[in-house]
Parts: sequence; structure tokens; C-alpha cells
Amino acid sequence: MATEVLMPQMGESIAEGTITKWLVQVGERVERDQPLFEISTDKVDAEIPSPAAGVLQEIRFAAGATVAVQTVVAVIGEASEQPAAPAPAPAVAAPTPAAPAAPAPAAAPAPAPAPAAAPAAAAASPEEALADRVRRLSSPLVRSIAAKEGVDISQIEGTGIHGRVTKQDIEAYLERRRAGGVAPPVAAAAAPAAAAAPAAAVPAGKVDTGFHVPAYLPGEEVVIEPMSRIRQITAAHMRYSKDTSAHVTTVFHIDFSKVHATRERAKGKFLAANGTKLTYMPFIFKAVAAALKAHPKLNAAVDGTNVVFKKQIHLGMAVALDWGLLVPVLRNADTLNLVGLAKGANDLADRARAKKLSPDELKGGTFTITNPGVFGSLFGTPIINQPQVAILGIGTVEKRVVVETDADGNDHMVIKPMAYFGITYDHRLVDGADADHFMNSVKKGLLGPWPELDPYL
Repeated sequence: MATEVLMPQMGESIAEGTITKWLVQVGERVERDQPLFEISTDKVDAEIPSPAAGVLQEIRFAAGATVAVQTVVAVIGEASEQPAAPAPAPAVAAPTPAAPAAPAPAAAPAPAPAPAAAPAAAAASPEEALADRVRRLSSPLVRSIAAKEGVDISQIEGTGIHGRVTKQDIEAYLERRRAGGVAPPVAAAAAPAAAAAPAAAVPAGKVDTGFHVPAYLPGEEVVIEPMSRIRQITAAHMRYSKDTSAHVTTVFHIDFSKVHATRERAKGKFLAANGTKLTYMPFIFKAVAAALKAHPKLNAAVDGTNVVFKKQIHLGMAVALDWGLLVPVLRNADTLNLVGLAKGANDLADRARAKKLSPDELKGGTFTITNPGVFGSLFGTPIINQPQVAILGIGTVEKRVVVETDADGNDHMVIKPMAYFGITYDHRLVDGADADHFMNSVKKGLLGPWPELDPYL
């Protein structure tokens, strides 16, 4: 019985992936869980294992193709079955020649000379590329409305995932057009003139405001490189988040004295007993998980006018890699002690760097923690990882002079390991008081105690 191989969803809000390499060819045998192909998304570059053992009978998309999640990309059959003849992938096959362009309307003064009207093949490629982009940017319903109203979808700024144009987007566009805020469509008769002197191209998904700032000046020495697909999709996701959530950031000064002292005493025995390092992060994970349990609004999501409260606490942990940022998910963090949190976090980070994470380990996060402090940053204002409503940024831990007041009311200057924690939250759901109460709980949680570390002290 044949097994269909699907493009996996490698993280929240990921709608597609790019096949970068096939590791098995048609007609070759593959074992279950053997790496079958490599993909690239905005969240991860990964090897995708085979879902079954057998013979690779069909590859439906060649390397370089960008495919929507849950699309069948290959077929694996029984070893006794004959493999199907490999077919060129639709996304990279030579385009079918388009029908010759329709002639200009009768109102045109004279038909264009044959040489000028002939090169349909040359025009086919960009036209097909535009059509493909429009299909990716919109649903059939939106395209139907656009066709009826004479709207160029590529000129509408989409607010959906990855810039996708929603029904609300095109309705808003039509309302602006009716109010005179959008230029009317260009008549077909004007097309020849436009072809003779093309205007400056407007980037996909952008509304032409008539105001364009050049990326570089004439005579300026520059090196131009195409943005990687990962960066393109990351940019789209970050903009989507900023357009979706009302971002607000508040910063707290956190005392790490007890965390630092406990870690220094326990780290040697901890490493020897567990085979993994004891860093600051498990202490932070434990404090955050306890705070989320006490303040469930920070562990929620917004769905239209509804609030979705998550019963499980799954912590996304940002891992910086050479090619980008990855956010694996530490599941049920509130059920783990410091030992379990340390082992789980270090394992996820190690396998993220080795590209050995499964698709499920990149999905389902309810709250995200990012640690720019590992690179020396004092604090940051991170962007929320949709559909979550908050993200915590950890600044570097360093010794600072702080003022303490003793029992008698006297002030003293002391040196302590301190860090800035910045929480960015979605003001649609979370108010400043909610965020501050949550952060005070995190602050308290970092004062201990941690009885599970007693055997290592």
C-alpha cells in the first residue's frame, strides 16, 4: 500500500516550506525514519524523515520548489511495486507556453507590428510568476471578488499570515476606492504606453503611495545580494505580528544573587550526575512556568473577539543559529523540576543546532523566552511569536552596584549579579498591571528555594 509523504508544518504560522534537497531518488529503497529530503522555512532548516519503509515511487516537487504544508510531495510504495516514472516537478518544470496575448481593443489606432506582438513566450514567464504569486497571496473567494471588481490583488497589502490578502483586506480596499482614496484601474488601451515606458516596480504586497526611498544613491558603492527565503518569510511573519498585536514592552531589574550562588555550588556535581550543564535558563524557565500558572492571561491567545486560555504551559525557547533563529518548544514546563528543565532545554538546543528536531517540537508553544543577553545585550524589545500574547527577553547577567536598605532604614551600596528582563505583551488582552504582576511573580521565583538541587550542593 502506497504511503503519501506530506510537507510538514515546522512551527506556528508556517504555511509553506521549500524543498532544498532530495536525499533519496525515485526507485531507491528508503527505511522508516531515514532522512528523505531537506526543507527550509522561516523557522528551521531540517531533514525530514520517511514516514514508512519501501521504495520511493514518485517525487512530485523537485529541489527548489516551495510547497504548502500538508501537500503531498512524494509517494512511497511497497518494495514489490514498480516505481513510477519520475515526473518533473510543477514548480520548476518549463512553463507551458501561454496563449498569445489578446490584441489591443478596437479603439487602438492600429494593430501593432507582428514583431512587437509576437514574443508571447518571453512574456509568459513573468505573467505566470505573477499569477502564481497571486494564488499564494489569496484564497479563491478573494480572487473571485477581485475579478468581479477589476482589482489587482498584488497591489493590496495583506494582513494575513505571510502577507496573505484576506476578504477583509479586499473589502477595505474597495471601500477606499469608492471613497476616492485609491486610483482607478488603468484602462487596457493605456497598456501599450505603459509597456513602452514602465514605471518603477512596487514591491509585492505593498500599496503604491507614490513615495519611494531608494536603497542606495547613484554612484554609491554597494554589493547587492538576494535575501534568503528564510529571511523573506521571517520578515513577513514579524510584520504580521506587529500588524496583529498591540505591542507594549516593560522592563524589570532582576536580582540573580541566589540563582548565581546556588548554580556555582551545584554545577560541578550536577554535570557529573546528569551529563548536562546547569545554566541560568532552567531557573528562569521554572520561575516563568510558575508565574504563567498564577497569571493565565499571559498563557493565552486572541482568536477574533475570543480569548483562548491554554491549560498546558509549553515554553518556546529561542535558539540562535548561524542561518537564523529557531524556537523549539519545551512541553509541559510546569510539570518539570530544575533537573528536567535543564535536560530538556539543553537537548532541544543541541538537536536544533544539529537539525534533528521533529516538526512537533516546533509547534504548540504558549509563551516564548528569548535570551539576547547571551551575546551581551542589556535588554531587548522582542516581537511576539503569534498567536501568543507575550514574549520575555532576557538581558545579560552582570555585576552592578545597587542600593539596599537594611532593617534600620539605612541605605547601603552593594555589588550583585543583576539582569534586565523585558516583557513584550499584546495590549489587546494584557494590560500593564497584568504584565507587572506577572513579572513580579517571575522576580520572586528567582529567589528560590530549589530543593531538587539539594543533592548537588
